[in-house]
Amino acid sequence: MKDKTVKHKNDDSVNGVTRVARKDEEGTVEQGRSQAKAEEKISAEIGMRIKKARENLFLSLFDIYLRTDISVEMLSQIEAGKMAPPLGAVIKLAKALDLKMGYLISGEEEKAYTIVRRDDRKVISRYDLKKEKHHGYTYEPLAPHKTSRYMEPFLVTLEPSETEEERSTHDGQEFIFVVHGEMEVRIGEEIHILESGDSIYYDSTVPHLVKCHGKKTTKILAVLYVGK
Repeated sequence: MKDKTVKHKNDDSVNGVTRVARKDEEGTVEQGRSQAKAEEKISAEIGMRIKKARENLFLSLFDIYLRTDISVEMLSQIEAGKMAPPLGAVIKLAKALDLKMGYLISGEEEKAYTIVRRDDRKVISRYDLKKEKHHGYTYEPLAPHKTSRYMEPFLVTLEPSETEEERSTHDGQEFIFVVHGEMEVRIGEEIHILESGDSIYYDSTVPHLVKCHGKKTTKILAVLYVGK
């Protein structure tokens, strides 16, 4: 009887742990769904702002292509909210439409200063809405509403990815500080590996690519200078 009692208690313990594990798993799935919906909403809002700004200037998608070198197909997907634009594309689009990057992302009125609370940051994921192609990073604007600013700070999370991204070029300069993890930087023909605490500053006109190095998530602070 003693053995059976112990066995019964152990079974209850195991079942309790199983129930907790299932509850945690369900919570994680639900959280993921909520995050995905939020990302879809942000992507749709960015697309609408770009389309509205373009139409207000009486420009066609082809006109924007000529100004940015972003394909008409990609521009169409961005405006339709089917693709979240990468940072390089946001910079080019803002310049082509004579707008601040922060407006395209947030759509809010500019102020003399800006405070972004931790829980209010907008996360933009770099993959298409069907999750068929992951582009390896998410970015969060840290000063979207500051008027007359020359710098654009972002908190960027780099995820391990096998997708081979093209190097980008755009006007301005970039400063990156590695908060934690390891980052691979490809500039021109050079490849550098930066670790936690390392930083790099370069001209954005040089073909460049920043990606996660290794199998662990990397977080970086990126400050882009886009000029007046």
